[in-house]
Amino acid sequence: MNIYIGNLSYTVKESDLRQVMEDYGTVDSAKLIIDRDTNRSKGFAFVEMPIEAEAINAIKELDGAEYQGRQMVLKEATPKRSY
Repeated sequence: MNIYIGNLSYTVKESDLRQVMEDYGTVDSAKLIIDRDTNRSKGFAFVEMPIEAEAINAIKELDGAEYQGRQMVLKEATPKRSY
């Protein structure tokens, strides 16, 4: 399952995010979204967890939890729409 994680502190690194999510199960990938112009984090990321039950538990436990001074938003990522 692909998980959207929003409202992240701009100082969070992919390795930090992976470590937090691995407390809840197997993580295939953690991708922090970076602004091309400023080369800074945009404050959100996507984490891929292959076992759906672990991903659902991570969302349930971490949505609204405080991490590095901000309340994280976690939900199942939806595919990007094409217009």
